[in-house]
Amino acid sequence: MRNAGPPGSSGEGRTEVLRIPAFRLFWTATTIRGFGSAIANVAFQVLIVTVVAATPAQIGILNALGVAPYLFLGFIIGALMDRWNRQRTLVLTSIGRAVVFALIPVLLLLGHLDFWSLAAIMLTLGVLTLFAQSAEQPFVPQIVPRSSLVSANARLGQSETVAGTAGPAAGGALLTLVGAPLIFVFEAVIHAVSAVLQSRIRVTESAPAPRRAGRHIGHDIVEGMRFTYRHKTLRPLALSVHVWFLGNSIVATVFAVFALRELGMPAWAYGIAVAVGGVGGFLGAIIAPAVGERIGAGRAILVGRSLTVVPWLLLAVVPLSSATTMTVLLVIVSIAQFLFGLAMGVEDANDISYRQAIAPDAIQGRMNATIRTTNRIVFFFGALGAGVLVTWLGYAASLGVAAAVFAVAALVIVFSPLRNARHGEAGV
Repeated sequence: MRNAGPPGSSGEGRTEVLRIPAFRLFWTATTIRGFGSAIANVAFQVLIVTVVAATPAQIGILNALGVAPYLFLGFIIGALMDRWNRQRTLVLTSIGRAVVFALIPVLLLLGHLDFWSLAAIMLTLGVLTLFAQSAEQPFVPQIVPRSSLVSANARLGQSETVAGTAGPAAGGALLTLVGAPLIFVFEAVIHAVSAVLQSRIRVTESAPAPRRAGRHIGHDIVEGMRFTYRHKTLRPLALSVHVWFLGNSIVATVFAVFALRELGMPAWAYGIAVAVGGVGGFLGAIIAPAVGERIGAGRAILVGRSLTVVPWLLLAVVPLSSATTMTVLLVIVSIAQFLFGLAMGVEDANDISYRQAIAPDAIQGRMNATIRTTNRIVFFFGALGAGVLVTWLGYAASLGVAAAVFAVAALVIVFSPLRNARHGEAGV
């Protein structure tokens, strides 16, 4: 897939991305959808527990259905995104999600929402989300000058962080005020508006070159893997982020239980700590472009990876327990969350932007799918192993293992050419 490129892609300086009409529409659609999804997630949890009355095993199945499409379809859909119109894919998936969300209040009012219907909804949303996310990352370089990719991804990261922080609180309030059916009506409207905004983006996408005789989608997938894992800087970037996801699978499984059960933090204190993490992520996304421009993409990613070690090592070595005063617990856990959010804010914008800029448009979908799908496979099995790890070592030691894994992710960059990579090199 080729296109003429967005205005400014021929090498002009970095611009304020929200002044670019195409990106402004894309950012607005993504932002309102992010807030809506954060609100809907709260309503989903309430439905699962109160309406469906799901057992722990059923809750695990419902959560797994959101990830399952990546495991089975991630590579295939990534290859399709290098041959399909990405804008059309975004519009159709937004319409599809609007229809699915509109179906939920109908099922609620008719009394037909049960485990199996909710499982079908979760699986359908998972597939639609996979298509949308597979189209989004390759689409951004088509509407933003490559010199402004870091700024664009930082803007998207800021919106995502604010939505993830404020959305759940808004969801809880709306759930109390209007109830679950109207929340899902609201969510359907948001996705319909998102589809309209995405359809108004002006971008030129030309058809990809036809496959040579004897080639099929399997060859496309392998070509994407070869490009990713043979590239001198993409290979260490991919390997580093895979290792990072292994560490993240441990902390995502362990942290909430450690804070709420082992340390005895009340829900309000845990919520404050998580919100402080959102503040750190927002700040990291704000400074990410300046950090990347000043020290280079590779070192900016390395700073983020290295900083990720600190919060989990802190929680592993500081002697915390349910007997620790609440003030100390809240301060230590909040500091850890702030540092973790800050690290992700700095590294994400530089990581994603470097990937988008270094890869030719014709292979963007497959390169992103190779990295994203492998990340989720690692996370899936890492989360399963984390339960065994906690049983064997306990909570604090398991967080120490996660810190060690994050350190390995940083070391992959230290001992690779990625360390010296800069935005603007090799077509970046």
